[in-house]
This record gives sequence, C-alpha cells and structure tokens, in this order.
Amino acid sequence: MNKKVNIRRLKTGVPGLDNLLGGGLPEFSFNLIAGTPGSGKTTLAQQIMFSLATTHNRALYFTVLGEPALKMFRYQQQFPFFDISKISESIRFVNLSTDLMEGDLGLVLSRIAEEVKDYGPSLVFVDSFRSVVQSANRNGHGGNELQRFIQQLVMQMTSWQATTFLIGEYSTSESEFSPVFTVADGILWLSQNLHRNSMVRKMQVVKMRGQAQTPGLHTFRISDQGVQVFPRAIVERGTEVDSTIKTATGEERVSMGIPGLDEMLGGGLPTGYSLLVVGPSGSGKTILATEFLAEGIRRGESGVIAAFEKSPNQLLDNKLSALVKAGQVGVINTRSLDLSIDETLHNLIEMIKKMQATRVVIDSLSGFELALAPEFSEDFRGSLYRMIAELTGMGMTILMTSELEDRYTDLRFSPFGSAFLADAIIVQRYIEIEGQFKRVLSVVKVRGSKHSKSIRLFDITDQGIIIGETLSGYAGIMSGRPTASDCNQIDRVTGGGNEHE
Repeated sequence: MNKKVNIRRLKTGVPGLDNLLGGGLPEFSFNLIAGTPGSGKTTLAQQIMFSLATTHNRALYFTVLGEPALKMFRYQQQFPFFDISKISESIRFVNLSTDLMEGDLGLVLSRIAEEVKDYGPSLVFVDSFRSVVQSANRNGHGGNELQRFIQQLVMQMTSWQATTFLIGEYSTSESEFSPVFTVADGILWLSQNLHRNSMVRKMQVVKMRGQAQTPGLHTFRISDQGVQVFPRAIVERGTEVDSTIKTATGEERVSMGIPGLDEMLGGGLPTGYSLLVVGPSGSGKTILATEFLAEGIRRGESGVIAAFEKSPNQLLDNKLSALVKAGQVGVINTRSLDLSIDETLHNLIEMIKKMQATRVVIDSLSGFELALAPEFSEDFRGSLYRMIAELTGMGMTILMTSELEDRYTDLRFSPFGSAFLADAIIVQRYIEIEGQFKRVLSVVKVRGSKHSKSIRLFDITDQGIIIGETLSGYAGIMSGRPTASDCNQIDRVTGGGNEHE
C-alpha cells in the first residue's frame, strides 16, 4: 500500500506570508525570490533566514556582489529580526564576487559546493543569482552552458537536503525564457508600483509545488519591523454581501442606543448586518456612530472604530474618550500614507480579535477613499465589497458613514454607487421649515425586514440624538413651496409603498 509523503512546511517568520504560501515553505524546496530593483528581495530573504536559522538548522548566505557583507549588515541590523549572535552560531556569509570575476562557472559551482560541504547548512541563499547570469553573458558563455550550470546547481542543492533560495532581479519578459523559473519549486515575485505620488509594494506567489497557494497580487509593506504581507481578502464562493437569502426574521438584533431609532429599524439592527448612514456634512453621522458604539458597551459588547476623517486625538475629545481610555473601544490608526484596503482590513481584524469586538464603525467611506493609495481607490467598490464580506462573515455588525451632498432634487445613497453593499441604509438630510434648517432622517431599507417609512425630525443635544415627530404634510420641505416632485422625492426616500427590501 502506497503512503503519501508528508512534506514539512517551514514557518517563514514574515507576518502574512505563510498564509499566501499555503502554510509555509516546503522543506528541501528550491525557491526563487525575484522582482524589480528595490522591491525588497534581500530584506525578505534575510528575514526568512534569521527566523529559520538555529544551531541545528544553520544557514549559508552567498553574496555575489562586490560590496562586503559588513555593508549589508549595517542596514539589515536596523530591523529587529536581525540577530547578531546568529552570525557566528548559525549563519555564515560567503562573498563570491572574486570567484565570479574569474569567469569560470565551474569554479563558482565548486566554491559553492565546498562551502556547503564544509558548513552542512539546512538553508542556502544565493544573492543575487542574476549576477551569475550576467557574468556568464559577459564572458561569452552560451545558453546551453548556462543552463547546464543551473541544472547542476539545482541537482547539488537537492542532494544537500537543504531548503534553498535564489534571489535575483528579473523582468517579466525574462521570466518566460529563463530556465531557473522552470526548475524552481517555488517562485515569489516582488514589485513596487508608482502611481502619481504613491508607491505600493506587491507580492505574488507565482508557483509553489505540492500545496495550494493564495492567488493574485497582495500588498506588503517594509516598515521598521521588516516585511509584513497583507493577504488579499477573497470572497468565498456562495458568499454574497447582497444576498436576498439574508433575512432578519427571528434573528437577534442590536440596539442603536437612540430612542425611537430601533423602532424605525423594525426592532433594531439585525446582528451581522452592515448599515450605511449617509448624509451631508454636519448632519450627525459620526454622533450616530458614537451612540451605536456606546450602546454596545452598555450591553457588554466591545467595539472598534476606524476613523478616517479625524485623528485619534480628535476622536478622544468626544463621547468616546472614556470608552477608549477604559479599553472598551479600540481605535485603528488610519494616518499612514498610501493605505490599502487589505492593510486596513488586517488592522481591523487584529483589533477585533484583541478587543473581542462585535461592533465595527468605519467613519467614513469618503475619508477612507481619500486615505487609499490611488492604485487602490480606482477599484474602491470591488475592494470594499471584499472587505465588508470578510467582516460580516466574521459575524461583525458594521456601521459605515458616508458624506453625501444634499442636492434636494437628486437622491443618492453613496458617491461610489456602493449602497448595494449595505443590508440597511439610513439617510440624513436637511430641510427648510419657516426659514430654518432642520434635520430629518429616514430608514431607506432593512434587508428582509419590515421598517418604518416615516421621515422623522431629529435634533442633536448634549444628551445625543433626539428623534422627534413624523413630518405631517410637506409644507416647507424644500423651499416653502412643495411641488409634486417634492412629494415623489419623499416617497422615494421612504421606499414608496414597499414594506420589505
């Protein structure tokens, strides 16, 4: 009876990378880390090396550049993963630049083999392998000789029983013809894309034999802590944010914390729903979101807020101050430049797990779009769809705000056309009554549930939002002279005669 060979997967020590690889790097695999200059190949390789290297799993790092290893140490030791004690205990650096200058690929191969035999490593890195190829071209070595050299090197690496890495700069066109891409067990492709004034780094697992990797391009960042990968959220088959199967009948509901609003929603907001609160500037969207979080705390439910229009210090000046200081509401830092939705989602999930939160506020989608790097804002609707699907799939109840210009004659629910993402929508508007602006709100939809069709006056006081009476008649709604179109507009805001969404 044949038994399947179990391949051990090595944890890379790079946050988020193991998820892309399908659990880690296969032991004894032959891997290529390729990409454009400055994309972070060496930093990624050394972060993996320092994480995996131990006295029982030693690493051998070959450099083929002219610069000494001390220069590399000077910069790499700025990262916390760099452990100087491992240099003498479990990591050895060997510079091959002199051997390469001789122009004899056989001598280079012999030197590598001798060092490996002498040191007995479990991990072998060659940086940059591209330099070997360039040197071969300069010295007139043909393609057959170079391919033979690569094949011999790969065969030796397999016999060493080591997990090996070749690091090099390649263009997309070169990858189609280079023999090393054919024989590699795993290929990581790194790139950095400039879009106007923004620079975004992305990673793709092109190939990983024997295991299912996560497809597509994924954002990563090189910070003071090193490389961190933010896997792209993928909506599983059968997961639909706007599924008509979703219904609130008989399900648990959460209170909004505003007297009268739960009644308008049909008994509260169903657990696990996403609510979009839209309205013009100053209409009270953030205050409503604050009451939503505060009510959760009163009921023993912690929350998280990602505030894109206010800094954390500004946020602490309002009602949330005591809740945040008490550790009952977590605040996501959204002040970083060139955000991606996947990075924001990663930070949200980390905070949700830390706080064991059940309520999430995104304030606002308008500010969120402005905080994104231009490359991500171009696909804002698609990325936001994946983000909301991921959060609601975790059982989170979400409140999103969005600023919307009040044009009076043009009813919209979102400047991005993303109202379809929401299971429920509340619209806030200004009206003019007897020469004064008044605030009104209406529940436009609650998916699968009855809800109020009334337009209600509301006011903002020291006690929060106070919902007033239902508008009776339409005198003064727009400019003191209501028309038939005004009445039709009101019917549209309340959903007309439809009791169900």
